[in-house]
Amino acid sequence: MAKKNSKTNPALINLIQDLKKQSNVNDAMIWKDIAVRLEKPLRNWPEVNLDRIDKYINKNETALVPGKVLSTGNLTKKVSIAAWSFSEKSEEKIKKAGGKTMSIEELLKSNPKGKDIRILG
Repeated sequence: MAKKNSKTNPALINLIQDLKKQSNVNDAMIWKDIAVRLEKPLRNWPEVNLDRIDKYINKNETALVPGKVLSTGNLTKKVSIAAWSFSEKSEEKIKKAGGKTMSIEELLKSNPKGKDIRILG
């Protein structure tokens, strides 16, 4: 019997399908991992603060949060961050530090091979 997909957000369903497709096409297991994480219930999605991103992300990496980015802490590095959602204050702090915010879908299109990405959460 097939597993029933309990997600109702059409954008999320399409993103999960695209992630799985790109994982197979580009042989990039990172996208399959993110798809599996996004299939989990929302209560299990990570909420990552900026201080954690600042601590664990290196200069040439992109942070990928399969959940929400929150604004606690400061960002001292100019980094790109992709996430399902951002709090308003976290977006302001990222832009103020010279960083860039993007959706997971935008990251998938700009980096289909999944190189130099660090998953946080």
